[in-house]
Amino acid sequence: MRASRFAATYGARVAIAESGRFGGTCVNVGCIPKKLFSYAAHYREDFHLAKSFGWTLGEASFDWATLLANKDREIARLNGVYESVLAKAGAQILRGRASVVDRHTVEFGGRRYGAQHILVATGSWPQLPQIPGRELAITSNEAFHLDKLPRRALVVGGGYVAVEFASIFQGLGVETTLAYRGPRLLRGFDGELGERLAEEMRKKGVAIRLQSNPARLEKGIKVAYEDGSAQEVDLVMFATGRKPNTAGLGLEGAGVKLAADGAVVVDAYSRSSADSIHAIGDVTNRLNLTPVATAEGMALARTLFRGEPTAMDHDNVPTAVFSNPNVATVGLSEERARERRGKVDVYKTAFRALKLTLGGHEERTFMKLVVDAASQRVLGAHMIGPDAGEILQGLAIAVKLGATKAQFDATIGIHPTAAEEFVTMREMST
Repeated sequence: MRASRFAATYGARVAIAESGRFGGTCVNVGCIPKKLFSYAAHYREDFHLAKSFGWTLGEASFDWATLLANKDREIARLNGVYESVLAKAGAQILRGRASVVDRHTVEFGGRRYGAQHILVATGSWPQLPQIPGRELAITSNEAFHLDKLPRRALVVGGGYVAVEFASIFQGLGVETTLAYRGPRLLRGFDGELGERLAEEMRKKGVAIRLQSNPARLEKGIKVAYEDGSAQEVDLVMFATGRKPNTAGLGLEGAGVKLAADGAVVVDAYSRSSADSIHAIGDVTNRLNLTPVATAEGMALARTLFRGEPTAMDHDNVPTAVFSNPNVATVGLSEERARERRGKVDVYKTAFRALKLTLGGHEERTFMKLVVDAASQRVLGAHMIGPDAGEILQGLAIAVKLGATKAQFDATIGIHPTAAEEFVTMREMST
């Protein structure tokens, strides 16, 4: 959508084919509805916390159907907004599935369209593991449209989607288990983030099974694990990976090279092995984040239709995980920094946020800075705690610009906030 809109703005004649609803995964079954669910799940803790500040509340109750209806209404509004924006930009909208015939031809509805450039931005789709009984499970796609909340749920996986939905289910009153085959959550993030997040989620009531993987599902639903143990639940949700949507698009016949997982292989300018065919977003399986995909779209539009060759910079991209508590990060993990730079200085702190001190809550906020020992440049900033994404967005500017630890230290903190801890850390971790 972003690529189409900007290309049209730059004077290109643009047609966009969409077989579903506008907005892709993010708007329909991703970031937006997930964040709305995450907000809903936090209220139970907020109501409890309010009592310590003198508020007297009646008995709270939650209605899943109300949340679902309000979420659907907002998503429908966004669908309409996006379609309207495309139409106003002058893009021709084709409602249905298109396929690639050759390097300059697309087929849609029995008709062929010629194009100087073809862009593939078909995203990815959640995958179920090939185990017996997998048809009894759901993925994140279906989780946004459940008729009712289960009493007991098992979420399988250890990445973004898994920890977010485990937190959502638990926050909405579901007895929740999170099972992951690895030794710690959030593989690919700084190691301490995964370890500490597991601790905090356990405090909130999520049962976490590490190095644990379902071997089969049986009607009931009974989950049999690879280690011989078993568990009965009402719902199993797999969040164990996504696969690029390239099957049946005709790309290979047009000379487009695909990776083993089906991802379109592209260069720094999002150009495939067929120079007239380009790809951006999750279908390329580079850095699968919505803001990255939209930035890739803008960069491609500038490259093709504005005479400004623009390569997407995938370094120091900030990201957040809307688990409870939130996780956010920008730059290098401690492990990756040591691999690339050798000697690094590490600063970290853990504390109970001021808001939690009156109610006896045990949740602890965690912050960490990874600094290049030679240049003193801040290579990475990491956080677990309330509003971590909001706080790290500002720090991402400093990390992107190459700020040093001394410049962090020279910045006055806003008191009393959690964010000020990022500019007051003085003792290196051993």
